[in-house]
Amino acid sequence: MGIGGAVQAAEINLRVVGNYSGNRIHVEEVERPFFEALDAREDMRVTYNTMDSIGVDAADALRRVRSGTFDVMSVQIGMASRDDPFFEGIDLAGVSQNLDEQRAAVDAIRERFDERLQERFNAKLMTLWPFGPQMLYCNAEIGGVDDLDGKRVRVFTPSMSRLVEGLGATPVTLQFSEVYMALQRGVADCAVTAPTAGNNGKWPEVTSHFMPLPLSYSVQGHFMNLDTWNRLDEAQQQELTAAFAEMEEQMWRVAYEVNDDAIACNTGQPECEQHTAYDMTLVELNGDSGALIREVTDRAVLPVWAESCEQQYDGCGEIWNQTVGASAGYTIQSR
Repeated sequence: MGIGGAVQAAEINLRVVGNYSGNRIHVEEVERPFFEALDAREDMRVTYNTMDSIGVDAADALRRVRSGTFDVMSVQIGMASRDDPFFEGIDLAGVSQNLDEQRAAVDAIRERFDERLQERFNAKLMTLWPFGPQMLYCNAEIGGVDDLDGKRVRVFTPSMSRLVEGLGATPVTLQFSEVYMALQRGVADCAVTAPTAGNNGKWPEVTSHFMPLPLSYSVQGHFMNLDTWNRLDEAQQQELTAAFAEMEEQMWRVAYEVNDDAIACNTGQPECEQHTAYDMTLVELNGDSGALIREVTDRAVLPVWAESCEQQYDGCGEIWNQTVGASAGYTIQSR
């Protein structure tokens, strides 16, 4: 029975918080239609709002879903991981070099991620997917990774802060909605986000150089309050599991397909089709950039994250080594 099917069961009310409305493709083309289809079932009533429309802070998402304030939440995992560093391990800055590697990392840790989510936050994992490669928009001339030295760079996860610090930059943590003004006023010299998110947020209006170096992938998830999940009967659980898996697949396709177009549009390329066209300078990266990122990740990102994670979750580093680390070719050494 599909997402729009009906079963003979007690009606379930779902209070859903989706992504930020500025992420137009994810919200209007995937999320909103998905939850409207759920609402069309005879056994469910869905109230859907985007995160910004009701003033929910992304960093509070895990707490909100644990408390049952909302039944389903779209969660920016790196921002919410302040409550449990283990979750950031799914997308540590510098670890994955491309989307295929990030997808392998997600699949490797998915089961342990869900176990920890249920244990600590009374929530059930429904989807895991990335916005896409997190790249740099800069408001001054920049020729490569070395030119980040001394720059103030907007970041949004702890590991991203450590990575840009390792490159000689100063991290500035800002919500997405704050970045345009920060770039315009010089509070930040560069800012990290996915190409499509930056284009939709009009960042090219206040920046001049685009660096196509992926620092991470901004992995997101849809989590359901576990008490809500347990109120569903077996058939409903099976149907929702299949339905959310289809939405996850859609989100992965968006990550693969739309960001290349956004890069083309940001930099005035003729291949631009889906996004607003600008004329940013595309920074040409040399072959040493990836090696430098890997060196900084090994030295400055992984050990610090593992130490923080072990303080809350004994054995965290070894779990990471067996899952994401094995997939990506990294090993965190015990101190």
